[in-house]
Amino acid sequence: MDNAIHLKEMNPEMNVFILYRDMRTYGERELLYKKARSLGVVFIRFGRDDKPKVRVADGKLLVAVTDHILGRPLEIETELLTLATAIVPNRDEQLANFFKVPLNADGFFVERHAKLGPSEFATDGVFLCGLAHYPKPIDEAIAQGQAAASRAVTLLARKKIFTSGTVAEVDQRLCSQCGVCVSICPYSAPAWTEKGPFAGRAQVNPVLCKGCGLCVASCRSGAIHLKGFDNDQIFAQIFNLSEAV
Repeated sequence: MDNAIHLKEMNPEMNVFILYRDMRTYGERELLYKKARSLGVVFIRFGRDDKPKVRVADGKLLVAVTDHILGRPLEIETELLTLATAIVPNRDEQLANFFKVPLNADGFFVERHAKLGPSEFATDGVFLCGLAHYPKPIDEAIAQGQAAASRAVTLLARKKIFTSGTVAEVDQRLCSQCGVCVSICPYSAPAWTEKGPFAGRAQVNPVLCKGCGLCVASCRSGAIHLKGFDNDQIFAQIFNLSEAV
């Protein structure tokens, strides 16, 4: 490193260096970035193929990095070295499959809607906050945690829950216990009956059902019917349409 630029000797007053590969200063954090630059903090970007190297020479801690703008190697003499570790998700697919909630390509959970439902899933009663969503600072994690708690309270505070009438219903006499509806429903509405004469057969929770009809189309025994869109009603619409034509 004889030809490297020794930054501490060039400018002894500037003693804060941030080495980064990628930086996103969204929102008001752009102002923090500009303030840091104005106070003399030096930001140095490095490439993935040319990562910084740390070594100790003559009792000094030295960090070697190549500046992508100057195209020259730099050597920083430092007294304190802090590493910003990566946040790796658990990628708990078993938990995601149990609650029927989606994961993105990186292994973090995906919210129902970025604007309309940032703290909840399409599955009712399951909420999202913190690092399970994506790597975020503490203030954002606290705000989203409060939002998730507020959404849960609005659900628990109701004495009655009103749902749409367009929900699926199981004729348990015809159920063959194949389990396709239980595994295919994205909202975890179908479940097994635990008690009664039809124990072990499927039943649909009308509170969780969204009326998508996916279980109706996949039922092999024809035991599931969608209220408002049953076979007789659909055929009647087709017959009326043919008469009108």
